[in-house]
Amino acid sequence: MPKVTQEYMDARRKQILEAARRCFLRDGFHSTSMQDLFAESGLSAGAVYRHFASKNEMITAIVEENMRDVLAMVHSAAEKRPSHSVGALMADVLDIVKAKTAEQNIAGLSVLAWSEALRNPSLARQFDDLMAQMRSALTDVVREHQRSGTMPGEASPDGIAAALMCILPGYILQLAMGDAKSMEEVPGALRALWPNSAASTD
Repeated sequence: MPKVTQEYMDARRKQILEAARRCFLRDGFHSTSMQDLFAESGLSAGAVYRHFASKNEMITAIVEENMRDVLAMVHSAAEKRPSHSVGALMADVLDIVKAKTAEQNIAGLSVLAWSEALRNPSLARQFDDLMAQMRSALTDVVREHQRSGTMPGEASPDGIAAALMCILPGYILQLAMGDAKSMEEVPGALRALWPNSAASTD
């Protein structure tokens, strides 16, 4: 029997998740059956179950993939770019969300997943973990800016990070509702609200 390569397995997993995205966006989580997913992916039940035991596992995998680039951007700012302004960081995050929404409609998928998380404790825990990771990284960024004097220090870094986190769901919701045009100036507005003032403090 020929050996199945990792590249082959990765390609099948990607094929399944792309099919799941299309089904979930078209019919919603609850109206999509495993049979629908088999048909949409063009794979057998055994091939799909080899990668995912349930729809819930697919939903979780999609949420993780949607957040991966955003988390990477925030962690990079926390670890490698302490002089990068908070406004520029948040604008970069929104730019990623907008680009991924154009490619895969992650805004629509995110809203569907949030709704599902209200009744799905496992998915809710997944969201909590991802959001906690982002909040922690943002807290590190804010703390560094407060330490360098480029951000006011009256409020706690945790509180500021939590406030910044509130921007993301609102942006995602409006993109999901088809309001992309009115959102075009939001990244630029964030850069203007929190400019990079590190150079002026040298």
